[in-house]
Amino acid sequence: MKVEVLLPQWGMGMSEGTVTEWLKKVGDRVAEDEPLAEIEAEKATQELESPATGILSEILVQNGEDAKVRTVIAIIETDD
Repeated sequence: MKVEVLLPQWGMGMSEGTVTEWLKKVGDRVAEDEPLAEIEAEKATQELESPATGILSEILVQNGEDAKVRTVIAIIETDD
């Protein structure tokens, strides 16, 4: 099953964020709540945690790229 990784909205005024660094690469196994990437938004950097356990199958927003809140930035393939 494919699980979409969305850019969350951490603050009321947050409309977009920048992927500063992916901590995992395509093909890596990830666990739910494990840090996937560092996101900079509103001058603060936060860790984006995995919404599911599985394999990181696709990264749609690369390091240094901006994304709007609730945009799909990656795909995780679960074992289900």
